[in-house]
Amino acid sequence: MTPEEVRLQEDLNRVAYWKRWGPYLSERQWGTVREDYSPDGSAWDFFPHDHARSRAYRWGEDGIAGISDTHQRLCFAIALWNGEDPILKERLFGLTGSEGNHGEDVKEYYFYLDNTPTHSYMKYLYKYPHQSFPYAQLLEENCRRGKQEPEFELMDTGVFDQDRYFDVFVEYAKGSPEDILIQINIVNRGDEAKTLHLLPTLWFRNIWSWRFEPEKPLLKVSKTDTQSQMIEAYHPTLGTRWLYCQNAEMQVDMPLLFTENETNCERLFGTSSVSNYAKDGINDYLVQGQKTAVNPEQTGTKVSPHYVLTIAAYETKTVRLRLSDASDLSDPFGDEFDATLQLRQREADEFYHRITPFPLSEDMRNVQRQAFAGMLWNKQFYYYVVEDWLNGDPTGPPPPEPRQNGRNSDWLHIFNDDILSMPDKWEYPWFAAWDLAFHLIPLAMIDPDFAKRQLQRLTREWYMHPNGQLPAYEWALSDVNPPVQAWAAWRVYKMEQKMYGRSDRKFLERVFQKLLLNFTWWVNRKDVGGKNIFQGGFLGLDNIGVFDRSSPLPRGGYLEQADATSWMAMYCMNMLTIAVELAEADSVYEDIASKFFEHFLRIASAMDGIGKDALTLWDEDDGFYYDAMNFPDGKHCLVKVRSIVGLIPLFAVGIMEPEMLEKLSGFRQRTEWFIQNRHDLTSGIACMQREGVAERRLLAILDREKFPRILSRMLDEAEFLSPYGIRAVSKFHAEHPYILNVDGQEYRVDYEPAESSTALFGGNSNWRGPIWFPINYLIIESLHTFHQYFGDDYKVECPTGSGQMMTLLEVATELAHRLSRIFLQNPSGFRPVYGGNQLFQTDPHWQNLILFHEYFHGDNGTGLGASHQTGWTGLIAELLQQCG
Repeated sequence: MTPEEVRLQEDLNRVAYWKRWGPYLSERQWGTVREDYSPDGSAWDFFPHDHARSRAYRWGEDGIAGISDTHQRLCFAIALWNGEDPILKERLFGLTGSEGNHGEDVKEYYFYLDNTPTHSYMKYLYKYPHQSFPYAQLLEENCRRGKQEPEFELMDTGVFDQDRYFDVFVEYAKGSPEDILIQINIVNRGDEAKTLHLLPTLWFRNIWSWRFEPEKPLLKVSKTDTQSQMIEAYHPTLGTRWLYCQNAEMQVDMPLLFTENETNCERLFGTSSVSNYAKDGINDYLVQGQKTAVNPEQTGTKVSPHYVLTIAAYETKTVRLRLSDASDLSDPFGDEFDATLQLRQREADEFYHRITPFPLSEDMRNVQRQAFAGMLWNKQFYYYVVEDWLNGDPTGPPPPEPRQNGRNSDWLHIFNDDILSMPDKWEYPWFAAWDLAFHLIPLAMIDPDFAKRQLQRLTREWYMHPNGQLPAYEWALSDVNPPVQAWAAWRVYKMEQKMYGRSDRKFLERVFQKLLLNFTWWVNRKDVGGKNIFQGGFLGLDNIGVFDRSSPLPRGGYLEQADATSWMAMYCMNMLTIAVELAEADSVYEDIASKFFEHFLRIASAMDGIGKDALTLWDEDDGFYYDAMNFPDGKHCLVKVRSIVGLIPLFAVGIMEPEMLEKLSGFRQRTEWFIQNRHDLTSGIACMQREGVAERRLLAILDREKFPRILSRMLDEAEFLSPYGIRAVSKFHAEHPYILNVDGQEYRVDYEPAESSTALFGGNSNWRGPIWFPINYLIIESLHTFHQYFGDDYKVECPTGSGQMMTLLEVATELAHRLSRIFLQNPSGFRPVYGGNQLFQTDPHWQNLILFHEYFHGDNGTGLGASHQTGWTGLIAELLQQCG
């Protein structure tokens, strides 16, 4: 095992708590639902960015390149001031949902360069302009622009012209689980000397202002000598830690700035504050020159050593700190510091070479390494107790009465206090149930125990509703997302088996038992007619429909959804697969496997309209699946939007190995009975009648007639197939928009390969043409499964009309290559993800930095949406394994 794997094992076995400290700070706590106590649920407005520097947070903390312990009692992050900005740069700036012309969006440049699963080594880069940060310009210009125009970005303001900025590199290396070495390298990229104020900040999350705490934590000066300043941090439950601060370059007259992490009520509300020293005290001391804003007694709950660095052109300056549980380090920044930092860097290299031992190009390794780094940096302490949030705190005023029946009021059991994988710690700093399932794939490659723990948390009783529903995300816990958790559980189980040689059957069984409750919730709540045709609303696909699928439909109708029904067929298949695996050790699970086999047949046959008065979702003329709209008068019609809704039936596919069927005789007998006696359920689908390669049996919605017709559309470059993956909506709709008229109202879907032109679901995501990694990943995986059955003799034309025939495995590999192409340098040295951005494409200080966007332009691969959604776009790390 590599040293990092040893640390992972020690942490798992509770020998050493290597994961106690990690990158668990959010990058945006303001504007979240948790901090919203408004009567109307206007979270962005109730706690805006302007309040963040002055107002104590209730449920978490944020910062730049920050760390905390697993319960976020003690936090560390950097703050910066270039002498020009109107405020300290303590947190990342961005626009709210209503301010951005395409919804909320961070307006900063920062990069996750490296991280290991135990956070023994981490590296982060923030790019800070010399000039005053253009807060007002970014706000005004984006507010002026319409939905048809691109977003106005920080780079568009010109603040990075002529390299007039600092590169701020922050590195962490653990000498032990409780000894964290911190090195900050600041590079002046410009051609003239500039002064930068660096304020590494240590503070306690405020837990004392909301209830009557018996003891408040305390920061104070512990020791001062010629080499360093030492700050003592005492917390009643965490114990005591010491922050060692190098003296070099530290401000002489006031080297340590102390204040309280408490609200400045005078500034925000015109009332008296609890303390003379508030959260914004260090900001006011430095930027406003208010010398009384910090505590001369050198105590508080927030402290910053103040470094004033005059950095010559192209020069680098280094500041070192050390957060430790030892108060007696005699030489905290000596040779041992350098040796430890270098050792942890080498061990990180060794670990990732163990993960990907086969040849990859340097560019591919760089992309994969930063993808893994992004997955790990996007861990976050997530704290949300719904009952307390609704009722308010003992020391505060009661919340507005409407909250008791408002957002999330029917989720009183929610008690979240965990380290969770976030989609994007600025744009989406909250867990999302279906996003999380995809996060687990790259996470399982490097830390399967953390991946398993995420699924176990989500299905525990303090997350899952008593009725079996899984929480979606904090903006609306009751929203419905695709049920992909069983798929994720099986994938994590198999990945750990393959990569680490371990079969954690107990994990699989534990999650399976909980998902039985969730499956039952779906059947009872989302099959309106009891016909095995499912609804679910938008199902994570935001604006993909011709109208908002989560809102009441015209004329009071309802949708029978091809995607919801296919997701449920896939859910059946995943649960069947798990049940079969568990049945090898416990025959009781054979009965459950048979139940899911039958349910799969009923769902699949319902999609094809088998049965009296049934409506098929398959259009024989188009060779495609569509949603069906049902009206109260009994009329119905297919909603013929060619979108990934019609490709999702591909995902409901599974292989039955002959050895398994031989071993599980009871299950085999039941399946054979159905095949022989229930032709009403098995006609029109692939139902194990024919043996495939190696005597395998196929179970799928798509039979031999439908399967090639779906692929023909999907692999057509005039429809779904882009140079960079599969589009969410067919390019056919560029010249043939789908238009539906209902009661004089026109509804339409056009092919929109870039950002959304509507405000549907906030307008910050677009499923009407761009490329999305989670759907593409499932398409690739499904093709692999079909290939296991059909083998190399079965070939399809790819691209459609090209005359080039490929096996299904070759098609899957081709799609993986197209997706990888988004991030990799082409022969001209350009990365499609950065489009026409010349700085990213050509500048040596930018061109190898990778941003993992939320989605990508359907024609040219440019990154769009959230810029740090390594979350499910982190799937690229696993796809690069396939390409290597």
